[in-house]
Amino acid sequence: MTQHDVGHEHGDHQQSDHKGHGAHEGHGGGGHDHGDHGDHVAMFRRLFWIMLVLAVPTVLTSPMFADLLGYQLPDVPGIGWVAPVLGTVMFVWGGRPFITGAIEEIRSRAPGMMLLIGMAITVAFVASLAASVGLISHTLEFWWELALLIVIMLLGHWIEMRSLAQTSSALDSLAALLPDEAERVEGDEIVAVDPAELVIDDVVVVRPGGRVPADGVVTQGAAAMNESMITGESAAVRRSVGDQVVAGTVATDSGLRVRVSAVGDDTALAGIRRLVAEAQGSSSRAQRLADRAAAWLFWYALGAAIIAAVVWLLVSDPATTLERVITVLIIACPHALGLAIPLVVSITTERAARGGVLVKDRLALEQMRTVDTVLFDKTGTLTRGEPAVTGVHSVGMPEGELLALAAAAETDSEHPLAKAIVRAAREQGLDVPAATNFSASPAVGVRATVGGATVRVGGPYLLEEERLDPLPQTEPWAGAGATVLHVVRDGQAIGALSVADEIRPESREAVEALHHAGLQIVMITGDAEPVARAVAAELGIDEVFAGVRPEHKADKVAELQDRGRTVAMVGDGVNDAPALARADVGIAIGAGTDVAIASAGVILASDDPRSVLSIIRLSRAAYRKMTQNLWWAAGYNLVSVPLAAGVLAPVGFVMPMAVGAILMSLSTVIVALNAQTLRRLDLSPGAAPR
Repeated sequence: MTQHDVGHEHGDHQQSDHKGHGAHEGHGGGGHDHGDHGDHVAMFRRLFWIMLVLAVPTVLTSPMFADLLGYQLPDVPGIGWVAPVLGTVMFVWGGRPFITGAIEEIRSRAPGMMLLIGMAITVAFVASLAASVGLISHTLEFWWELALLIVIMLLGHWIEMRSLAQTSSALDSLAALLPDEAERVEGDEIVAVDPAELVIDDVVVVRPGGRVPADGVVTQGAAAMNESMITGESAAVRRSVGDQVVAGTVATDSGLRVRVSAVGDDTALAGIRRLVAEAQGSSSRAQRLADRAAAWLFWYALGAAIIAAVVWLLVSDPATTLERVITVLIIACPHALGLAIPLVVSITTERAARGGVLVKDRLALEQMRTVDTVLFDKTGTLTRGEPAVTGVHSVGMPEGELLALAAAAETDSEHPLAKAIVRAAREQGLDVPAATNFSASPAVGVRATVGGATVRVGGPYLLEEERLDPLPQTEPWAGAGATVLHVVRDGQAIGALSVADEIRPESREAVEALHHAGLQIVMITGDAEPVARAVAAELGIDEVFAGVRPEHKADKVAELQDRGRTVAMVGDGVNDAPALARADVGIAIGAGTDVAIASAGVILASDDPRSVLSIIRLSRAAYRKMTQNLWWAAGYNLVSVPLAAGVLAPVGFVMPMAVGAILMSLSTVIVALNAQTLRRLDLSPGAAPR
C-alpha cells in the first residue's frame, strides 16, 4: 500500500484476511494394519527366544544336519525323536502366527507373503514328519531347516514390529509431553488436578521449568518457551501476556499463568497425534506396488514349484523332486519384500514428525520429489504477517531518538502500526520517554506531549493538517508499497518511518536453496502489485501473482499446472484451503497452534519456509530407500527361486536349502537395516537437498 492509503489509527490497515479457513477432508487410504505394535513386539520377541532355545537341540539332533557337518549322533535311547517332537512343537507354536496369516490371506483371496511362509513351513513339517515315521525317504527329513526357518521368520517379524513400535512411540512421546498434573487457580488457592480435568477458561499456573498442561493464552507473566517438541525449533521463543502457548511446551526461565483455550482432543498435541496416526495409516503408491509384488511372487513361486516338480520328476526321482519343490517354496518367502516399504514409510513419518514436518498424506510426500515449482503465499509465509518498522529517516537528530519519540507518542495506542513502532524501539533497547495527553484521531494519527513538546505521528492527512510536504526520502518507501508515517514535533517534520509486512530472514535462504535445487519459485498474494514486486525483487522470486483474492488462488495453481508444472503450494493454512487442495502437494506452514488444517498433505509445525527443503530431502531419501529395498527384496526372490528350482542343475549347481534359508534371512536383515538409516537424515533448515 502507499502512504496515501493509510491513516493509521485513523484508517484501514490493509492486510489479507487470514481469519477463515475452509475445511477440506484429508486423503484417506488403507494401509497395513499392524495392530498393537507394542504387543506384537513382545509376542515376537518372546516367541523368538523360546523357539531359538528349542531350535538348538532340534538342529543338533537332526540326522541330516549331522550328516552335513559329519558328526555322529550319540547312541542314546530316544534321541531320534528329539528333533521330530521339538520340531512339531516349533511348528504348532512358533509357526502359528504365519499359519494364521496364511489362512486370512486365503479367506480374503489375497495371496501374499504370509501364505508363502505358511506354505513353506507346512511343507517342511509334513515332509519331515513323514520321513521320521518312515512314510518317505529319510533324506527328506528337514527338521533342522524347519527350525531355522521359523526362528529366522520370527526374528524378521520381531525386527519389523520393533521398528513399527518405535515409529508409534513418536505418538506416545507426544502424549508423554503433558505433565502428570496441572496446578489450577481456584479463587485464592492453587489446586493440583489431573490435566484431563481441565476445562476451557480455567487458569493454570506454569512454574519455571514446568510444562504447559493445555493450550491457552498467557494472562500473567512472560517466559522463554521451549517449543521444540511441537515446532522442531531449538531456540526458545518469548511468550508474554496475550500470546498463545501450546500444551507440552516448557517455560524455561520463569513462571506463567495461562487461561485454558483448548483441552483434550482439541489441543495442538492431540491434533499432531491424529495427523501422525493418519500418515502412518495412509497408503502409498510404493506400498501398493510392494503388495502387488508380493501377490505376483506367490504365483511366481507356485509356478516355479510346479515346473520344478514336473521337470525333476522327468529327470530324477520323487525324493529329489520333493526336495526341490520344498526348497523353492521355502526361499520364496517374501518377508524382505514385505518389509521393504512399511519400514521406510513408518520411519519416514516418525523422522518427519520429530523434525517438525507432519506428513498427513504419504502420497503427497512421495510426489514432493517430482515437484518443479513451489508457489508461496506471501503473507505469513515469506513474510511474518504483521507490520514491522522497516525504515527510519530523521532530520537533525539520531534515528534512534526519532524512533523513541514516535514510540512514546504511540505507547497508548492499540493500532497494529503503533505496536510495531513500540516493538521496534524496545528491540533496539531505546529509552522511550514518558508521554502525556495522548489522543488519537481516526484517519489522521496520534498526538501526545513528550518532553514538553507536542509530538504527532500519522499518515498523509496529518501532513495536510500541519500543512507540510512529505519528506522526499520517503518516496522509495511509498513506491515499494510500504506504509509511511511522518513524525511531527511542534509543527515541524522531524522524520518518517516505513512500516511494512516484514520479510522473514529465512525466506531469502529458502528461495536460494530451492533455486539451487532446480525449482521455480512463484509468489501469490492479495497485496497490490508494488508491494508484491518489491518483495519478489528482494527475494529473487521468478514469478508473481499479485492482487489475487483467496477464492481465486486455486485458479492460479491450475494455471501453473496447465503449463505442465508440478506444483507445491505453501501457505499458512488460512484462506489458502482451495489452493492447498488443488496443488499437487499442499504444504501448510506455521501450524504450531493450528494443527486442524485439513487441506494440506504436509504440515510444517514451524514458520520457517526453509522447512520446505526438509520435505524435499525427506521425499528424495524415502524414495531412494524404497527403491533400494524393492530391488533388493524382489531381486533376491527373482534370482533365488530359479536357482532353488534347479535351473543351473545341467552345469552341476543346485542351491542347497540351507543356503537359500541363510540368503533369505540376510535379505530381510539388509532391508531392515537399510530403512533404519533414514533415522540419521538431517532435516535441519541449513542442510542442502540431495
